Amino acid sequence: MPTYTGDATYDLVLSIALGFALFVAVAAWFVPSPYGRFASPRFGVALDPRLGWFLMELPATLSFLYFYTRGPNRGALVPLVFLGMWLLHYGNRGFYFPLSMRVPKGQRSSFGLLVVGTGVLVTSMHGYLHADFISRLGPHYGPEWLHDPRFLVGFVIYYISFGATLHSDSILRNLRTREEVQSGERVYRIPRGGLFRWVTNPSYLAELTGWAGFALCTWSLAGVFIFAISAANLVPRAFATHTWYCEKFPDYPPERRALIPFIL
Repeated sequence: MPTYTGDATYDLVLSIALGFALFVAVAAWFVPSPYGRFASPRFGVALDPRLGWFLMELPATLSFLYFYTRGPNRGALVPLVFLGMWLLHYGNRGFYFPLSMRVPKGQRSSFGLLVVGTGVLVTSMHGYLHADFISRLGPHYGPEWLHDPRFLVGFVIYYISFGATLHSDSILRNLRTREEVQSGERVYRIPRGGLFRWVTNPSYLAELTGWAGFALCTWSLAGVFIFAISAANLVPRAFATHTWYCEKFPDYPPERRALIPFIL
C-alpha cells in the first residue's frame, strides 16, 4: 500500500486525519458520540436528528465531487467505478437514510451542534482525501486494476456490506409504526431477524466491513483513515448500545454479541 504521496498539502491533511482518528479512538471509550440515545445537552444546541444527520454527511458528497472533478484522471475507467461506489454509498447514507428516519412527532432534538461540526470536519477530510487520491494521485489505477485480487475482494466485501446495511437499517426503521411516529410515542423494541440474530449492532458491523472493503479496493491510506475513525467511533458505541439493550430489556437474547458474531 502506498504511504505518503509526496504532495505536501495532501500529506499534511492525511497526517491530521490519522492523528484525529487516534484521538477519537481514545476519547470515544470515555464519552460515546452524543447523538441518538446517547444525546446530551452538554454538547450545545441540538438539531432534529434528520437535519443533523443530513448536515453531517453532506460534505462527504460535496467535498468528494469538488476535488474529484478537478483531477486529471476523473474520466478514466477505474476512478469512475470508485465515483459510482461513492455516490451509491452517500446517496443512501447522506440522503435516503435521514429522510427515512422515523422520529416520533415532537421528539426532543438529539443531534448537538458539536456532533454536527465534528462530523462535517471528518466527512470533508474523508471526501477530499479519497477524491484527490482517486482522480489525481493514485499511481495504480489503470484498467488492469479491475482484475487485481485486492480490487475484486474489496469490491465483493463492499457490496455484501452495503446490502447488510440496507437490510439492518430497514429492520430498525420498522420497529416503530407510522402511527406511533405520528402520535409522538417513543417506542423501543428488540430488533430481530437478519444479522440481529447474532449481534446487537449489525449496521455498525456492516459499516466497518464496507469501509474495509473500500480501503482494499482503493489500496490507499485514505481508506485506512475512514476505516480507522469509523472503528474508533463505532466500536465503543456498539458496546454502549449493547449494554443499553441488556439493561432495558430483561429478555434480551443472551447469545447476541455487541459487534462481531460469537466473538465480540
